[in-house]
Amino acid sequence: MLALVDCNSFYASCEQVFRPDLRGKPVVVLSNNDGCVVARSKEAKALGIPDLHAFFKIEHLLRKHNVAIFSSNYPLYGDISNQVMTTLQQFSPRLEVYSIDEMFLDLAGMPELMTYSHQIRQTVWQHVRVPVSVGIAPSKTLAKLANRAAKVLAKCNGVCVLDQPQKWEWLLRRLPTTAVWGIAKRMARRLEEINIYSAWDLASSNPKWVRQRSSVCLERTIEELNGHPCLELEELPPAKKQIYCTRSFGKSATDLHTVQEAIALYATRAAEKLRSQRHLVQTMQVFIHTSPHKPDFYSDSRIVQLPFPTDDTRLLVRHARQAVAQLFQPGHAFLKAGVGLLQLTDKRYHQFDMLTAGQSYRADRLMEVIDRINRTHGKGTAQLASQGTSKPWYMRQQFTSPGYTTRWTEVPTIKM
Repeated sequence: MLALVDCNSFYASCEQVFRPDLRGKPVVVLSNNDGCVVARSKEAKALGIPDLHAFFKIEHLLRKHNVAIFSSNYPLYGDISNQVMTTLQQFSPRLEVYSIDEMFLDLAGMPELMTYSHQIRQTVWQHVRVPVSVGIAPSKTLAKLANRAAKVLAKCNGVCVLDQPQKWEWLLRRLPTTAVWGIAKRMARRLEEINIYSAWDLASSNPKWVRQRSSVCLERTIEELNGHPCLELEELPPAKKQIYCTRSFGKSATDLHTVQEAIALYATRAAEKLRSQRHLVQTMQVFIHTSPHKPDFYSDSRIVQLPFPTDDTRLLVRHARQAVAQLFQPGHAFLKAGVGLLQLTDKRYHQFDMLTAGQSYRADRLMEVIDRINRTHGKGTAQLASQGTSKPWYMRQQFTSPGYTTRWTEVPTIKM
């Protein structure tokens, strides 16, 4: 049996960890640049606050109901996520971190699954103060549906165990196909063309017949819906095949110097992710564009072939700045830029070229030292001067909470 442990309204719950006065009250978290609502507490959902709506369109509604508003604070969310995952590791020797707020646990051989699941919930709440829901089933796809039921059905009290076929049949008969993991609206429309409307219709269909009309992935989904596991636990996350770092500016940039500062920062962030998974990059994409909602929309991108596979921030930043200088057009107000690292290769198996020197040992050592400094003293402690210092273009975060667990200067204090 597999358990999916999912944090409830994770970003909003993180903001409530160090603000217990907000528990039981509506809370929303905004996306980068305070663009739109990306997380809502249970109380905010009950007020009808829509998800993924532009903040400026619903700000009056949030103010009217005294909703607590926060900008995204990803360093805090990442640290609390690590605490949740570390706590869950004591409940199973085999597990998979699926996302920042979800983890699969292998509970094979565990007796009293209902009691064990409630123990998981209570332990995470006691250690981290983040509420979680637990869904248990024989396959990953059914565990996702069980977790959904644990959140939605009040009588489940945060735990749903689908350990018998009649239990998941009861649930599947009440769900549309779009509730199934991996079935989006477009696929749902294609399934309707062959008279498959509900999750139970899909589970009851002939997997071989459906495969002929779609793909092997849907065949696996049907098998999983019938309690036959086809998706194994991925205990080690696979390396990313592409790495992108893109951001909208806090305010439009009209000069090249500002855009180059931003692109230098994005190239640096992408290089850090590249080194963390021990890969090198040979090809890079750089793009910029203006607001698509304003006249004279302008957008352009450039593919850059690097002289050799590298993870050196200095080389990536230099080529990214040169590329964006070629893309820049005076007279436009640029709103967004980004860097993508393509054609990644594993650094451990890299074959050197006899005719090209490649990245030097000194560059490797320098990157190691910079990464160590930034891990110890905080991101951005050691950086290239080309990123600028004041960063007036940096994304808006007017409602950011303190870095309670990630910045020494913002650690909570207690008055005795």
